[in-house]
Amino acid sequence: MNSAKTRAYTKRSDLPFGVSFGAVMRFCTLLFLIGFLFTSCGVKKFIPEGKYLIREAEVVLETKSELADDRSIDSQLEAVIRPKPNRRFLAGYPRLHLYYKNQKDKPGFINRYLYKKFGEKPVYHSDVHRLEMEELLINRLENKGYFYSKISSKVEFDEKKRLAQTIYTIQLEAPYLLKDLTIDSMPSPIGPAIEKTMDKTLLKAGQPFDLARLKAERERIDAALKLDGYYNFNASFLLFEADTNMSASRQFNLSLGLKKGVPHKSIIPYSISSIEVYPALGLAQDSLPSDTVNLNGIDYIGGEGFFRADRLATYITIEEDKQFSGLDSKATARRLTTIGINRYVNIKHTILEGDSVGQMGQLRTKIELSPLNKRALRAEIQAVSKSNNFAGPALALIYINRNLFKGGETMNTSGNFGYEFQAGGNANALYNLSFGLSTELVLPRLILPIKINVDLFKYAIPKTRVKISFDHSNRGGLYKLISGSAIFGYAWNAAPYVTHLFDPISINYNNLYQSSTAFEEILSKNPFLQESFDQQFIAGLKYTFQYNELINSNKRAAFYFGSNFDVAGNTLGLVAKSGEEGEPSAVLGLDYAQYAKLDLDLRFHFRLRKEKTIAFRLFGGYGMPYGNSSVMPFIKQYYAGGPYGLRAFRIRAIGPGTFEAEGSSSSNFFEQTGNIKLEANVEFRFPIFSYLKGAIFTDVGNIWLSEPNPEVPGGEFGSDFMDQLGMGSGVGLRVDVQGFVIRFDFAAPFHSPLSTTSDDYSFDLKKTQFNFAIGYPF
Repeated sequence: MNSAKTRAYTKRSDLPFGVSFGAVMRFCTLLFLIGFLFTSCGVKKFIPEGKYLIREAEVVLETKSELADDRSIDSQLEAVIRPKPNRRFLAGYPRLHLYYKNQKDKPGFINRYLYKKFGEKPVYHSDVHRLEMEELLINRLENKGYFYSKISSKVEFDEKKRLAQTIYTIQLEAPYLLKDLTIDSMPSPIGPAIEKTMDKTLLKAGQPFDLARLKAERERIDAALKLDGYYNFNASFLLFEADTNMSASRQFNLSLGLKKGVPHKSIIPYSISSIEVYPALGLAQDSLPSDTVNLNGIDYIGGEGFFRADRLATYITIEEDKQFSGLDSKATARRLTTIGINRYVNIKHTILEGDSVGQMGQLRTKIELSPLNKRALRAEIQAVSKSNNFAGPALALIYINRNLFKGGETMNTSGNFGYEFQAGGNANALYNLSFGLSTELVLPRLILPIKINVDLFKYAIPKTRVKISFDHSNRGGLYKLISGSAIFGYAWNAAPYVTHLFDPISINYNNLYQSSTAFEEILSKNPFLQESFDQQFIAGLKYTFQYNELINSNKRAAFYFGSNFDVAGNTLGLVAKSGEEGEPSAVLGLDYAQYAKLDLDLRFHFRLRKEKTIAFRLFGGYGMPYGNSSVMPFIKQYYAGGPYGLRAFRIRAIGPGTFEAEGSSSSNFFEQTGNIKLEANVEFRFPIFSYLKGAIFTDVGNIWLSEPNPEVPGGEFGSDFMDQLGMGSGVGLRVDVQGFVIRFDFAAPFHSPLSTTSDDYSFDLKKTQFNFAIGYPF
């Protein structure tokens, strides 16, 4: 009975009395929408006599001549208008309706709770202060150079709907344009220093007056001066004065100078007089610790027994007797933070008053490090959702030992146990019972046979990683697998968006030590699959490059590019023992894999207003077995479908090419893989309310084989690959709580690789798939 219920939920089986599950869901959804709209549309009866809810205000621009950016001006002005009307959903005011329900004498617990969480107070016409808004709009126009514009306003009432709309009409004059920029006379050395920065000014002749641009120019000059030693200077000390008397030509002259009363100590450069480092702030027992070490002119106070001075010196770019540079301070703070053992890093510069009366001041620098607890033990109960459609609970126990060798090292030891099942409604769905152990040592420096000057790494110092892991899996009663891996590599953040991962040593060992009769039959029918499991030994190198602007939430147009190159078996081929004729070579009696694999992943997020985003993704991957292998190892092959790919198709239920699996069996999970993959996705994401988000998406893609396989007819990549793309669209709901996302996606295919004609593009709603996952798909 349980399996029947599962099929009914995921595969649209019929319910009793001939009623389909899909019909019941559609009927319930319709009832919900009707009830929702009926209640939320009826707020008019609650509006007090003489009161009107407001509509979105309108701005009407009247210009004597066509302006290139009048549409941009219109949207900017509408954005500052206050108050905003009550939010609507479809045709109603659900949030406002909760407010009115809560005004009853006895609203009840549920109404009070819903109002507290989602309700909002009504915004009436009496809350609109037109004169204040007119002044604010004129102010915004003047900030953009539209001086001497005029404004009027009126209100239109809709008695039937009890709504009021304010319309602001603006007679917009042409903007004033910059004619000349001059630099006022300023004392030395600040005057020449400012003039030296003006070759990169943001202000150009012919630009319209823009207050925001003037503020940005002040910040630019201040940042440039900070790099030139002017520690105590501030952008607010700069003053722009505009002369707009040339009204006939609509031009203005601009002058830049210093405000009156700026103290002398703020207009001179500074050098570093002394540097003190406190590596173990909060751990020292005495206020004046005795274990002070001086290395290269820097005093390391109270922490030699905790963090070696020679190790810590590598991360400090501030130098004694060197001119102050804000760049050095930021680089030092960033390097010390990325070590990973400090709770916070604080760099303080103190002006030595007696030395700040001449042309050069002196700074005393203190670097304070507050370390995290040396040891930590953490237990986690996890909800696992993997890209191969396996989901389930897991338990992890993690032990962390920080600063292991007094050089910022971190050792992470973890044990995990998990039970996962394959979602998707397959009656023969697999499960996976697993446990494993892993130990990783991260050293915040380069471990190389040759010495490299760390000054070559301007942004951050690379880290060295050593990891050993062991895992045991029981896959659905089909087989039991022991696997182990060892990795030695490097991780380096080269810039804010750029990351390099390089593992020159990457070893994997897999031993299929027990298999069921059913799985042996699967292998016997597919020699390619048999070989992919026979390759027990994988040894090679990996390189990953990532350029990721998506981490910057303030960037409107954000780009991501990731590439992964994986090559194995070449070094082993030099020492391998040749096998008998027709047999692969072996190392220590184990077959080894030889292949090269390249993945390319491009993403683009265009962030619109009001939390709306259009997200694109394009993925391409190719794996090429050669030498000792005629097929890619199973764990390195591609598959399609599922919650992180083609959501209109079940995991491993599409491809390769036009291959059609027989029925629904466990063998499909292993057979429907390939060594070529192409996939494209587009998704429109939008807020619904509070933590609930929505999405509309389309996915296109498939997998293929580079060589024909008689056991997988139609799987080979060819010139007609465009006709073999699987295509699907759908809608999704996401619960997004501070970056933790629970995702529900519903998708239906509109083109299948199995279609008999290339122009068959029609939705098959009977094959709608439900996808559950953690996190966004891309």
